[in-house]
Amino acid sequence: MSAATSPPVPPATAPAPPRAVRIARNGVAVVFTLNGLAVGSWFSRVPAVREALDLSAGRLGLLLLAMSVGALLAMPTSGLLAQRFGAARTVTLATVLVAVGLTVAGLGATVTGSVVVVAVGLVAFGYGSGACDVAMNVEGATVERRLGRTVMPRFHAAWSLGSVAGAALGAGAARFDLPVGAHLAGVAVVVLAGTVLGARAFLPQPAVDETEGTADASPRARRRAQLAAWREPRTLLIGLFVLVAAFTEGSANDWLAVAFVDGRDLSEAAGAAVFGVFVVGMTLGRTAGTVALDRWGRVPVLTGTVLLAAFGAGLAVLAGSGPVAIVGVALWGLGASLGFPVGMSAAADEEAHAPVRVSVVAVIGYTAFLGGPPLLGLLGDRVGILHALLVVPLLLVPTLALVPVLRPPGAAEPTSPAQKN
Repeated sequence: MSAATSPPVPPATAPAPPRAVRIARNGVAVVFTLNGLAVGSWFSRVPAVREALDLSAGRLGLLLLAMSVGALLAMPTSGLLAQRFGAARTVTLATVLVAVGLTVAGLGATVTGSVVVVAVGLVAFGYGSGACDVAMNVEGATVERRLGRTVMPRFHAAWSLGSVAGAALGAGAARFDLPVGAHLAGVAVVVLAGTVLGARAFLPQPAVDETEGTADASPRARRRAQLAAWREPRTLLIGLFVLVAAFTEGSANDWLAVAFVDGRDLSEAAGAAVFGVFVVGMTLGRTAGTVALDRWGRVPVLTGTVLLAAFGAGLAVLAGSGPVAIVGVALWGLGASLGFPVGMSAAADEEAHAPVRVSVVAVIGYTAFLGGPPLLGLLGDRVGILHALLVVPLLLVPTLALVPVLRPPGAAEPTSPAQKN
């Protein structure tokens, strides 16, 4: 996410980045990984939570809505908080809520058996995760600009890798009948401790101070900047693209394990493993995606990945063979891998406005997590949750019309890593 006006620096002649930036890069990767571990751990145990609480697909969808509500409550102000107090402090405090929420949700399912307790935990979990999401993306954008090369998708690959680890731990916990509460409480401790250490490596203050000094502006000025971002057509269209990208990813997070357990008669452990296949596909796509983006640019790469996600999701649902369906899951993951991180990069193309624009795009994108779970759950009550997932390709195809808006401002065609991301 280097500034769109910065001249490209050929990789062969680019100077080595300062040591502090390299350390910050590693810290950001750690925070992304651990946030993914927390989220992946929760979603891998959703079938067990459903079983413990004896929920229908529709009621489960409403319960999952609690996490999205928490995230949406956090995001409108998260960019301003990161701008005012710094990403490190925002990430640390947000992760305290993540850890508390994850523990409460797990214990609520297995100890109290209360849907209300689980919902309260998920609101806290979602609030912390949403605030952390915005702040760590803002910090990732700052580090990427300082490095002078494309790295944002790899931060998101680290998130996906953490999700893979969370899914693997969840599958193992389900296989050996480890109680959800004990499992998630242990994950919460690891995530909180690791995030505190990772955030200590962040750069002192967002780079926005160097251009407009908005971090030191009055609260009223910061609020005006936030409201102005809501009136920018490009920012809103990027948000709409990210909304569909988030729905494509989030529908798999919420429902893939359950869909394969119910629709294809798999065990809970096997359903968690299928979710792991999806996340492995996302991780590979985000790792290799930086190379593709550097070579061909945002528009052609995103056009291809959107089509791949639509095809993969359709194959996962409609294939008559289990192995072929799992191939579809992998393709779905590959295709879904770049939409969210590249959308965040596009929102932060102009450094001075990055925090507020990332916040706006995140709010719009996360409405997919608000509406997605209940929509698919209620539809699943009628047609089965597996076939309800056909909504994903039906939304992806018209989204192709939004891809050109992610082209960097002032660039007719993407030309370099520094200009593109």
